[in-house]
Amino acid sequence: MKIAKYADTKPTRELPGVLKREVITARDGAPNFCMRVFEVEPGSATPEHAHPWEHEAFILSGRGVVRGGQGETDIGEGSVVFIAPGEQHCFINTGKQVLRFICLIPLQD
Repeated sequence: MKIAKYADTKPTRELPGVLKREVITARDGAPNFCMRVFEVEPGSATPEHAHPWEHEAFILSGRGVVRGGQGETDIGEGSVVFIAPGEQHCFINTGKQVLRFICLIPLQD
């Protein structure tokens, strides 16, 4: 079991305006999934991309849109997002506060 404080996990800057914290990884003994927390500053976005695996996101705070195969959809605190394998996507902060979300992805070899 691992119990840690989010603030104790060192962030990495993905892009200007986008921080990522890997809060649970294979280093913690997790054999199947990685849990990441992203912080997207107002006016910033994650890069538009696709990958061969699904992933899920839970919006902790802030407002924005997720751009995917069906266009843009508003997201905010409590929104749950499923992204299918191969689906082009990105998260865009359209609000005035940090957009913070948890992202679960399968571990890659």
